[in-house]
Amino acid sequence: MNNASEKATPYRVLARKYRPSDFTSLIGQEPMVRTLTNAFQTGRIAQAWMLTGVRGVGKTTTARILARALNYKTDLKDQPSVDLSTPGVDCQAIMEGRHVDIIEMDAASHTGIEDIKQIIDGVRYAPVSARYKVYIIDEIHMLSDKAFNALLKTLEEPPPHAKFIFATTEIRKVPITVLSRCQRFDLRRVETAEMVAHLASIIQQEGVEADEASLAMVARASEGSVRDALSILDQAIAHSSGKVDASTVRSMLGLADRTRIVDLFEHLMAGRITEALAEFRSQYDVGADPAVILTDLAEFTHLVTRLRFVPGAAANDPSLSPDEKERGLAFSEKIAVSVLARTWQMLLKGIPETQSAPRPVAAAEMVLIRLAHASTMPTLDDALKKLDGAPSQSAPQPNAMAGSNTSSGGHSMAHAVGQSSMPSNGDASSVTANMGQAAPVRMVASNPQPEQKPQTEPAAPAVPVNSLDDIDALAEKNRDPLMKVNIRKCVRLVSVAPGNLSITLTEDAPKSLAGDLGRKLTEWTGTRWIVSVSRDEEGGATLEEVSDGKRNAMLADASRDPQIAGILAAFPGAKIVDVRLGADALDDDIILDDGGSYDDDVPIDPDDLTDF
Repeated sequence: MNNASEKATPYRVLARKYRPSDFTSLIGQEPMVRTLTNAFQTGRIAQAWMLTGVRGVGKTTTARILARALNYKTDLKDQPSVDLSTPGVDCQAIMEGRHVDIIEMDAASHTGIEDIKQIIDGVRYAPVSARYKVYIIDEIHMLSDKAFNALLKTLEEPPPHAKFIFATTEIRKVPITVLSRCQRFDLRRVETAEMVAHLASIIQQEGVEADEASLAMVARASEGSVRDALSILDQAIAHSSGKVDASTVRSMLGLADRTRIVDLFEHLMAGRITEALAEFRSQYDVGADPAVILTDLAEFTHLVTRLRFVPGAAANDPSLSPDEKERGLAFSEKIAVSVLARTWQMLLKGIPETQSAPRPVAAAEMVLIRLAHASTMPTLDDALKKLDGAPSQSAPQPNAMAGSNTSSGGHSMAHAVGQSSMPSNGDASSVTANMGQAAPVRMVASNPQPEQKPQTEPAAPAVPVNSLDDIDALAEKNRDPLMKVNIRKCVRLVSVAPGNLSITLTEDAPKSLAGDLGRKLTEWTGTRWIVSVSRDEEGGATLEEVSDGKRNAMLADASRDPQIAGILAAFPGAKIVDVRLGADALDDDIILDDGGSYDDDVPIDPDDLTDF
């Protein structure tokens, strides 16, 4: 009999099963509850209420609870009350949405004036069994202008037995004439800590195991919406077969590991483009969405910026991991606010680009390349400080600066009047301020003389280019990270001679790579270069393939070492993930998959392997 009754009972999702039925179980809306409590106790009950907030914060639930409070009646109490601890006569029917005197209407599907006329015609009649006839209109901003106008008079002077409760997610679309006739309550997003505590209590009632990290992920993904949080939690329980952990939630939602997001942020701020792209690809390969990775980067950038001014802001935030708190605080002490602000702006622009791009992965990588490249560039403030401190042998005095024009990219051009600094020969004087790798700033005299043709000087010797390594070094020297990545991944060398380069390209190489490389080499070396793509020869290996081959060879050599083989045998499942060579290529460390290291110059006693 019990099994049959259980099968006959349909499953109720968590969002419906744990829907609040009174004000005490409504979380995160204490200001509204306090206002309504005082109003009911003093008898100052309004005729209409307007509930606004994002989806899932409890607008419709609050409307039903309010309708229940207006019609509260028990054997001992027969008056409106916010104390609903004892179920009343009409409470169950009201909360289930089937009471005859509680009329609920969805304005999204009933937008016309004819629907409002039905309300106007019915409001004059007294309620059948309840104290008040309550009209709950959800998504009221969807009503037409005529429908709003038809409702105004009734809303301003309703019968004593009628109450109106409106709910909307777009409060700005509601006419001010309607808002002025209602008491407005803005339902807030639920804080992360409160949401985690609420989810933990539900998990306990459901008899399901879940760690705090997974609940924090669910709370963060819900963005303050209780309904969204319960829906995600319901899905996570089904996805994990009853035991919810962080890896399950992360794979289900396509999230990136928060610790690895911090690693990616560190690579970008240090300008390590190759490592940043490798980390991004690694996160993408395990299921993280490219746009989500950039969004998490933006959130961590905001966290670091906030910790810069409020160091204790993350101390009691359960949604943050210990790694985010500790390393975020360390970053906030080292990275300038101007750099963080620039990173934030670039991410805000890059996220929608990635979401709308036909190839989100490529778009996200381009955003990361821009971030890493910009991280090593001086900010506008640094450039101006270096300009002010530049040598002034032929430069005008500081009081001769006429002004500066600043572009959005951070470059600046300063024009100065320098009559007193003109040399006696009447030539125009110009000073180039060295600002690291930034574009030079030129200051032009106010009365330039006609430019004289310079005397012909012998051409500077060309920069030697004999291999792909030389071209890669030129790209590194001239701070062109995108070309550097393309050279390492896509170019195979066929032959090289002064001014002529013959190559073949990989299948994923950009179509314009050969022409772009020719222009770059001409710019970098000061000599004209012609780059041709060979159709007859395959060319050698790319620099990336050479690097991978060396790495694989080192891993193979390390695995053949007797002591390393002993360690691997002592720890089943362990593997070598990296081999780091010292400066003299003799002192090498073997990096194991648990993050530890082993120096193969130090002998190890096999009896000590259990303590390794």
